[in-house]
Amino acid sequence: MKSHLLAATSAVALACAATPALAQDATETTVDSIIVTGTHNPDDPPVVAEARTRLSRTPGAVSVVAAETYEDRFAQGFYDTLRNVPGVLAQKRYGEEARLSIRGSGIAQGFHQRGVLFAQDGVPFADADGFSDFQAIDPMSARYIEVYKGANTLRFGGAQLGGAVNLVSINGRTAPYETMLRVEGGSFDSYRGQLALARQWGDWDLYASVAGMESDGYRDHADQSQGRLSLNLGRSFGEDREVRLVFQAADIQQDLPGALTLTQALETPEMASAGSVAGDQARDLTVRRLTVQTRWRLGASTVFEGAVWGWQKDLWHPIFQVLDTDSQTAGLFGRFDWTGQVGGLKADLFYGLSYRDGEVDGQRYLNTAGMAGALTADNLQKATGLDVFAEGRLFVTDRLALVAGGSYGRATRDYVDRRNAANNDGVTWDWVSPRLGLLWESEDGAQVYANLTRSVEPPTYGALVQAPLMGFTPVDVQDAWTAEIGTRGRRGALAWDVTVYRSRIDGEILNYITGPDIPAATFNGDRTIHQGLEAGLEWTLPVTPADGRLVLRQTYNYNDFYFERDLLWEGNRLPVVPEHQYRAELSWRHPSGLFVTPTVEWRIDDVWVDYANTLKAPGFTVWGLNGGWDLANGTTLFIDARNLTDERYISEISAVTDARTASTAVFMPGEGRSVFVGVRLSL
Repeated sequence: MKSHLLAATSAVALACAATPALAQDATETTVDSIIVTGTHNPDDPPVVAEARTRLSRTPGAVSVVAAETYEDRFAQGFYDTLRNVPGVLAQKRYGEEARLSIRGSGIAQGFHQRGVLFAQDGVPFADADGFSDFQAIDPMSARYIEVYKGANTLRFGGAQLGGAVNLVSINGRTAPYETMLRVEGGSFDSYRGQLALARQWGDWDLYASVAGMESDGYRDHADQSQGRLSLNLGRSFGEDREVRLVFQAADIQQDLPGALTLTQALETPEMASAGSVAGDQARDLTVRRLTVQTRWRLGASTVFEGAVWGWQKDLWHPIFQVLDTDSQTAGLFGRFDWTGQVGGLKADLFYGLSYRDGEVDGQRYLNTAGMAGALTADNLQKATGLDVFAEGRLFVTDRLALVAGGSYGRATRDYVDRRNAANNDGVTWDWVSPRLGLLWESEDGAQVYANLTRSVEPPTYGALVQAPLMGFTPVDVQDAWTAEIGTRGRRGALAWDVTVYRSRIDGEILNYITGPDIPAATFNGDRTIHQGLEAGLEWTLPVTPADGRLVLRQTYNYNDFYFERDLLWEGNRLPVVPEHQYRAELSWRHPSGLFVTPTVEWRIDDVWVDYANTLKAPGFTVWGLNGGWDLANGTTLFIDARNLTDERYISEISAVTDARTASTAVFMPGEGRSVFVGVRLSL
């Protein structure tokens, strides 16, 4: 999509917001997982509605996903919970491993994640260098999920291109039940159970959850088992004053089926790669995480939110070699929110800081059928990160706010090679990321916004340490400017959330696969462009109350990502992310409690695999069906049927430089037809 199309789409979005209001005295509501304003939705819990109101102050694309939108599905990861958020690409690899990319962030990351800040209650899930694990995140522990897309993550101090995903924990006051028992199972010998308790007594509240899961997986050598524990203890000291202790632990065992060639993935999708089987490849992870957090009103105009936290992770990871690591990360986070007046004009402001400090003590061994052979590497990786941030709004009229803010960031990397001191190295980066924006709101709550923001992403250790090169590989920070304009709102039965954006990226951190089962090498691109359209649309169809509520929800992403300037690939499209992406669901809920939701995911065209643009992965259409019955006694029965036509398709790929010369065993097949059933008892 070139600049003419961006301008035209912006005009359409502005015209949509400027249409006459059809509703009066409006309040916040939801279009499934996206932020909008309009008439009140009785299905939206108050705690989620409050979050939507708070996020609607952002002059940019933001979303809130209520736990209610995925509680009746066999949800394991972001590919289930964020499936209907415009601008988000969430595709399953295997188990809980996925690709999560927002506006092309981490576009070439073939394993795990970077480019998006993962957090729970504002506390990062990532290692101190920014590298993230999906397995450490439990979506069942979230009351709702906040998504700050693109450069709109300043509230957490983040400066990543993709933004932030923040899971807000369930606690004893916000849980929609006192006791919940959940049992589910289905295809691939999958079983999961959860018991959760929520209690309040006086000023205290407690939430406790224990869960376990077993699954053989769709593919060979894809077994997984996990156990999770969540505890959230809070003490209230009056309105807007509380202190919480949050503890989480998880033990996760995951066999890795590996990537296949295109022919193998389409013709024999259940097979595992030969290297994965021979090396008994796996990812066994134990995580323990402790947070002390507070929300404290300091006066009529100021509220403080903060946390101190620490977590420890043990990893046993046989892949091309056996990785044995012990990671420890700690940090603190604090933010002040102020509302008042400046020069007689209404204003608000938030400011704060986020700091993290961590180390990874790692050894690497030869992989002898999944066992540790001879020691090949022994190192210590230390990293710190600091973000100091602020953003303020000044209402120059009752409807129009000027927004300005920014952050100062600092990151360090220190590497000690215990086997070869010549590899020891260290580096420090500093940057400033300014932000300017406008936010206009109509009488009925519809909004138009625009912003210009700089994002900066320093490389992780995976990019800096690339054997056999000595010391750090000269990979620099990724630097981008993003312009964005959009609108969100509701007119009668129609609600929308539409954004267009353009990011000009200098030094985009790109990866490519160098061989079968060998992690990607990393380099900086010259200049790349990420631009596109994100659209969410909800239409409440005209049916009588006696017939229930019928809602059509649709999301569409247009992703135009290409090399604007590059010695080898100038003008070529960036791989991995589809140009067109569409999802829809038609949700019907009857007053009796019966609900049925057919779904479709449509990857409209083929997707490039390599930077040279010589090989594509085929597009696909996958149909699903979710349904169930809410009984009057607090029991819900549900069914989650996926890939109803048993289509063979490519769910996920890793980028290569040139498919004519590089290994192309980089394809992850999508799962075949599957059916899961469950029962949830809430008292």
